[in-house]
Amino acid sequence: MDEAVIVIMLKDEETGFLEKELGAYSLPENGGLIYNIYAEGEGKTVVLRLSCDRELADWEYDAVYDYYDPETVGALVDSVEEEDGHFDPVWVVRFPFAEEQDVMEQRLADILQAHEEELLSVYEAIKDKEDDYREE
Repeated sequence: MDEAVIVIMLKDEETGFLEKELGAYSLPENGGLIYNIYAEGEGKTVVLRLSCDRELADWEYDAVYDYYDPETVGALVDSVEEEDGHFDPVWVVRFPFAEEQDVMEQRLADILQAHEEELLSVYEAIKDKEDDYREE
């Protein structure tokens, strides 16, 4: 996968608009797992939405949520929550923003690597579960 560069913007709490760039970060891989990212609040909490690296069949949607262990990523962040209402599964993770570029790049790389490893484990676990999830 090609290197990705992401920009973290500060979101205005009143308007919801992204108002100020906090930094741009290079990710050598896994950038495609990011659905969106921004920071909010005076303490600059990063809100990162993670998704899947491929399109899922309808039956896989619930299976991925059922088999995904949020603690895999949860050990690296303050919180992990599932977020319904998207085409593919999405997890919202929150963690403190770091002013140092290399610290943020490493934190993002660690989160993305843990998420990717968990997804690969889930894909392997559900590959034979289609009959369990198909609606009749």
